[in-house]
Amino acid sequence: MSTTAKNNILKKIRMALAQPTPLPFPLAEGKENPIQPQSQDLVVEFAEQFSALQGKFIFCADEQELAQSFEKLCYQNQWTKIYCEEEKWKSIIQPNSLYDDIATCELSVTSCESLIARTGSIVLSSVHQGRIPSVYAPVHVCVAYTSQLVYDIKDGLLRIKDKYREFLPSLITFATGPSRTADIEKTLVVGVHGPKEVYCFVVDDTLNI
Repeated sequence: MSTTAKNNILKKIRMALAQPTPLPFPLAEGKENPIQPQSQDLVVEFAEQFSALQGKFIFCADEQELAQSFEKLCYQNQWTKIYCEEEKWKSIIQPNSLYDDIATCELSVTSCESLIARTGSIVLSSVHQGRIPSVYAPVHVCVAYTSQLVYDIKDGLLRIKDKYREFLPSLITFATGPSRTADIEKTLVVGVHGPKEVYCFVVDDTLNI
């Protein structure tokens, strides 16, 4: 590029900066929060949003009902190869169904950090189950408590910040329904980059808080 052409370009930039273009929609830069405030119970909100994203929501009154519902679900789907790294949730799995190969399992069971009611998202981290189980298995089962429900994404991030402080997990993931893509001829395909089905068991622990 010649010196003359370069100077002309710089001159145009200086002129543009001296006379900035006004905003086309000045009223759009208001101070109002674009996010609608919470209008119903967090459990109901999450269940509606999660189900709308093809997630499968199951509410349990206590951990006993959780174990029964999970066993029934596995029986109906004939799942016998279940991967789980967390000792707490191994207790709801039949011993002969525990499977230690994530590459060939039928589903994985994990906990989570929190549930985002407004978007129907599950917040996962590398602390409890590592990086792989929630995305590698064809079916992901997440177990959470009602006390883990928050309304918005910022509330979920603040909860993680308060919980771990300077020792944040190396991976924090927001999973919103089963994996999906429309890259191929704009046709929606489920289960390409992650689980094809996602179940969320939410256990009521309000009496224990």
